Amino acid sequence: QVQLVESGGGLVQPGGSLRLSCAASGSIFSIYAMAWYRQAPGKVRELVAGITSGGRTNYADSVKGRFTISRVNAKNTVYLQMDSLKPEDTAAYYCNAEVRVIGGPVDDYWGQGTQVTVSS
Repeated sequence: QVQLVESGGGLVQPGGSLRLSCAASGSIFSIYAMAWYRQAPGKVRELVAGITSGGRTNYADSVKGRFTISRVNAKNTVYLQMDSLKPEDTAAYYCNAEVRVIGGPVDDYWGQGTQVTVSS
């Protein structure tokens, strides 16, 4: 019913930047909170940044001041601008959204993930 498609991952040198995008499509009535999570090999998935439909944001301490989350509600899209990247930012990044589908309940949806590798 709802698909989240991420793009923008890749290989970048330490200190570099990347911008991730996530577009939601399908039988969408309304999107509430959207967020980015990441999971490194052998580690649990962790919240990187979240944003409410009103634009309120929150960040993991490890990315504060380096990453910026934003969204364009008219496009059902959320972005993650990542600057001053570090090797420890290497992970698969996943988009998450709380979506009310047309004629249905609110549910949690996930993208397929996009790999970010920070290495020289």
